[in-house]
Formats: sequence, structure tokens, C-alpha cells
Amino acid sequence: MVNKRVLVVWGGWEGHTPEESSAVVKDILQAHDYDVVIEPTTEVFADPDLKNYDLIVPAITMSRIEKEELQNLLAVVRGGTGLAGFHGLMCDAFRQEPDYQFMTGGQWVAHPGDIIDFSVEVTKPDDPIMLGIENFDYRSEQYYMHVDPSIEVLATTTFDNTYFEEIDGVVMPVVWKRRFGQGRVFFSALGHVADEFNVPQMRKIFERGALWATR
Repeated sequence: MVNKRVLVVWGGWEGHTPEESSAVVKDILQAHDYDVVIEPTTEVFADPDLKNYDLIVPAITMSRIEKEELQNLLAVVRGGTGLAGFHGLMCDAFRQEPDYQFMTGGQWVAHPGDIIDFSVEVTKPDDPIMLGIENFDYRSEQYYMHVDPSIEVLATTTFDNTYFEEIDGVVMPVVWKRRFGQGRVFFSALGHVADEFNVPQMRKIFERGALWATR
């Protein structure tokens, strides 16, 4: 049996601990006998070998991506390679690239209050990714996002009027999955820094989501 091949690419804003989070992702997936390669540059996205990976995990905040790199990334995911990520390390990666945002299904736009306490509500408890996970309290950035209505939402969070009264009661997706061509795409808005992987629910959701997304 050939092990699944995974590419983790980190970079961008250091506040999201991209290198440390990539190491945690590697440990999680190696426990499932995945072969994990970590690269610190988007240049690898232009590699013709990219299509031979079963899963790609971006861990990049802001930054930029070259046209050739992006076009190859989009093509391999459409062709069947999985994509899985978390927080701004996937859905605030390349702000100038709407084609990338179309693939991921969402883009971060705000986190009112910065690090705060909020709750995560499971909306599809029977989905294999969420199975056995009940609603839970969380402390991090509560992400306000622009999201694609075609995503399949697995968990949400509800905003109050503490910081902006106009978003009081807004229900925002936190965890979702979708198809992009033949590829599976998974995202969790949890995971501001690597230490958040110590929260059992957050870690389990990402782990299951990454396994689901794998070709």
C-alpha cells in the first residue's frame, strides 16, 4: 500500500505561527501513515509534481502568489488533490486573488474584539467530521468572513453586539467543506496559533477534515 502524500506550505505573517502550526499538522497526519513534506515557499505550487500529492495544506497568511503558482494549484485541486486548512493560514492567504478565494469558499474580513471567548455550534452532528463533537466554548479570534453560499456548513458561531451592534445575531460559518472540481476542500476558522491544537475539539475537527479532503 502506497502512503498518501501531503504537502504543507507555510509562510506570511508570523503572528499565526505558520512554521509551528505546520509541524503540528505534520505530526497529526504522520500518525495516519501519511508522507508529509513541508516547504517554506509558494514556489512549490508551480512544480509539475504538485498533481501527485493527495493533500495540500496551506499555512500562509496574506503574502502573495505568482500567477503560474496559483494556476497550477487551482488545476491540481480541480483535478482531485485535496485542500485542507485553518484560520487565516488558508482563508486569508492571498487577498488579491479572488480565484483562490473561490476555491477555498471564504475570505476573512474581521475579528471584532480580537482574542475573545465565543461558542462554536455544531450544525451537522451526523457528519463524520463532527461526529461525537458537541457545541463547545472557544477562546481565539472569532472570524467574520465573506463566504460562498455553496459551501456545506458543519459548524457556526453567532456574533453579538459587544463590538458592532450591526452584526448582532449574525450566524457565521466556522467549519465547512465543499467540492472544487474533483477535489475536496475543507476549512476550519479555528487555529489562530499552534497552541490552539491543544484544544481537543479543534484538533479533532481539523484532523478529520484533512483526512476527508485527502484524495
